[in-house]
Amino acid sequence: MRAAVYYETGPADVLRYEEVPDPECFPGAVVIQVEAISIEGGDTLNRHSGEMPAVPHIVGYQCAGTIIEVGEGVTDRQVGQKVVANSFYGSHAEKFVTLAMMTWPIPDGADVVACACVPVAFGTAHDCLFEFGKLQAGETVLIQAGAGGVGTAAIQLAKRAGATVLATASSAERLESLRDLGMDHGINYTEDGWVEAARAAAGGWGVNLVVDSVGGKILDGSIACLAPRGRAISVGSAGRDRQLLDISNLAPGNRSLTGVFFGAEIGTDRVQNLVTSLVAEVAAGTLRVVVDRTFPLAEAAAAHELIESRQAIGRVVLIP
Repeated sequence: MRAAVYYETGPADVLRYEEVPDPECFPGAVVIQVEAISIEGGDTLNRHSGEMPAVPHIVGYQCAGTIIEVGEGVTDRQVGQKVVANSFYGSHAEKFVTLAMMTWPIPDGADVVACACVPVAFGTAHDCLFEFGKLQAGETVLIQAGAGGVGTAAIQLAKRAGATVLATASSAERLESLRDLGMDHGINYTEDGWVEAARAAAGGWGVNLVVDSVGGKILDGSIACLAPRGRAISVGSAGRDRQLLDISNLAPGNRSLTGVFFGAEIGTDRVQNLVTSLVAEVAAGTLRVVVDRTFPLAEAAAAHELIESRQAIGRVVLIP
């Protein structure tokens, strides 16, 4: 099979398009003929400086396609079934092997590209807002990096839950694209005074909940945006800013900070059922996946560069 591989971590140009051995099926697993690859934020971080279990390494942990082989002991998946799948690495390829329990059926007639983008982005957004963020109708939520994959999902989920939705992005044009998803107030985080703007948009008291996927100094600002008893959710560090966090602003207003990693519970019944329902909603059109661009798998380096330029809105997808 062909795959996007690299021999050392680094910038996007370390990616090469090469012939590699097909993945081998194993008990409890399935092999998938890949039709669409959702490039996740973690893929670019891993390519930049992550672990490499083998050389050459195939990065990527989410894709969708058709099952072509079923391992021993698998009874709830069949050859010919379309699924969206997840694993630790290996999605940037024509074939992908993963545990059957890490796959979710795609409803007949659904858009495979859209479904390929669902589990991590929509599952993470849902957990940040509800499982850990405890968002309630009538509250105000600030979605940092609103134009990203998690951001575009979180805006939709928060709006339909009855929240007032604030979102940040790096330009007025990117913010304008989020209004159709349910954003009530847009804030350009590259401009001075964005914290004050967020607090003002929330009536001067601050927001009840922040979902922050950027980290570093932005997370400091997120905490400063919180109203008394407000909750901040830290979910990744897309900004690659390793600035130490000053938590002294939490106690005076009885504010809280929670770290969320969706993958930690992805094998649980709760998350399995959640992702199944989210895939079904995307398939039915009640939730929308925003895809900025698709690239051939052979152009994985260019696709990674687009993501890291922070110009994309929503997801960037590879097609083998």
